[in-house]
Amino acid sequence: MRFVIDHDMHIHSGLSLCSGDPTQNPASILAYGKRNGLKTLVLTDHYWDEDVKKEPFEFYDIQNTAHIAPALPLPQEEGMRFLFGVETDMDKYGTIGVAKEHFDRFAFVIVPHTHLHMDGFTIDPCDDNIPARARLWVSRFETILKADIPFHKVGLAHMTCSLMAPRNIRDHIDALNMISDAAMTDLFKEAARVGMGIELNFPHQAYVNQGDFAVESNLRPYRLAKDAGCKFYFGSDAHHEAGLQEAPANFNAIVDALDLKEEDKFVI
Repeated sequence: MRFVIDHDMHIHSGLSLCSGDPTQNPASILAYGKRNGLKTLVLTDHYWDEDVKKEPFEFYDIQNTAHIAPALPLPQEEGMRFLFGVETDMDKYGTIGVAKEHFDRFAFVIVPHTHLHMDGFTIDPCDDNIPARARLWVSRFETILKADIPFHKVGLAHMTCSLMAPRNIRDHIDALNMISDAAMTDLFKEAARVGMGIELNFPHQAYVNQGDFAVESNLRPYRLAKDAGCKFYFGSDAHHEAGLQEAPANFNAIVDALDLKEEDKFVI
């Protein structure tokens, strides 16, 4: 059976500083879910737990518990789950921004290892080159997999996000291509073993527009993850209404490109 697109588990509201859009709010997100027949929505505003030590970094100095709490209580609709989650981060020392004892505050926690645009916070200046960024893709993934966290409600956010090498798409693709199938497969087998979800949200048509080299390089990790037994969930990563409007068509294109079946789905 074809993968049923019945969820969106990575959505931001205006409380995320990179959104700041008052029209992107729980009510409008719920309406998006209703329009598209979704059964599960997860609000995942950016978050760094104030009880987890970090170096000063303005973005996450602000995105604390008090900052995201005004979203609650989330509105509900019969036949739909609207859950409260967060997108946290991992700094350059491998510290994940939710304290172990606070995971029970959230229905779902997504952690990116590709946020390598936060100079000095997630990446050191000496690693600002393509080979180092490729190595960090591997080592940061390994660090997440070794963490003592409840993987049954943890997702690896946008694992091929261009922010891993943000200057241009060629750098991003070159960095992905430097990572061997064997290295990726080892990581995906462990992700499958611990039960962590793998997010699908890449802009498939944008890669198609760049040509086959971009499409195949971006799809390769997901195909390897599927072969390793990983389970997948969709996340629009929408920060504004336009992102929500574009999501259904993109999700369907990804299902077709990866030939996803219902048994490939990650469920919380």
